Amino acid sequence: MYRFLLTPRWWGINAFVLLAIPFCVFMGSWQLGRFEDRVDDHREAEQRPGTAQEAAVPLEELLPVDTETSGRQAAAGGRYGEQFLVPGRELDGREGSYVLTLLRTDGGRTLPVVRGWLPGGGTAPAAPAGEVTVTGALQASETVGTDGAHTAGGLPRGQLGMISAASLVNLVEDDVYDAWITLTEADAGLEAVPATAPQGSGLDLKAFQNLGYTGEWFVFAGFVLFMWFRLVRREAETARDRELGLEPEAS
Repeated sequence: MYRFLLTPRWWGINAFVLLAIPFCVFMGSWQLGRFEDRVDDHREAEQRPGTAQEAAVPLEELLPVDTETSGRQAAAGGRYGEQFLVPGRELDGREGSYVLTLLRTDGGRTLPVVRGWLPGGGTAPAAPAGEVTVTGALQASETVGTDGAHTAGGLPRGQLGMISAASLVNLVEDDVYDAWITLTEADAGLEAVPATAPQGSGLDLKAFQNLGYTGEWFVFAGFVLFMWFRLVRREAETARDRELGLEPEAS
């Protein structure tokens, strides 16, 4: 009854099925691997910030900031200068401000340093005088899409809407680092600001596209197998009818 499987026509169908199914499984597995890689990258980025146990590295060795260096412990030496408040920043559900003090490093450039978080209505403590060495989590400059960033303007003197070299370029004569650090241990009267994961490290649309493509490839593999069984069954029924002297009706 199944001798038809050895005909040239079915050799072609069988060859297509034998090639199509492994190919679909391979492509589905590859897309699934891409999705898992993006999930792993996201988890690593989420776990990286705030790892105070690691040894601090000189700031210059971690620049420019990217997904690998964001959240790493950086160290820099210099003297504190002008200080700003960055309002509208929440910590554990409480409203307050970041206390941002500019550190003129030994290399002559200016590094924004978040010394801590100040609750609303509080008075920011003065920065330590003299030569200091600061250690904290490295962060990339904020953008208009950063949570809490204020871009509408109209802030009073001594306040900044977001922490970035662009927002400080007209306020500081020195060259400003396109990065900032948040101190691992906040200065007295302030609370430490935890580091955040770098932008672009979350599960974006591409990750879910990979997951969707995974499903499509596996579904197509199942569809090919289903259609093969259906064709075989129909061909077998036709062959059996012919053996019984029943010719199929012309379509």
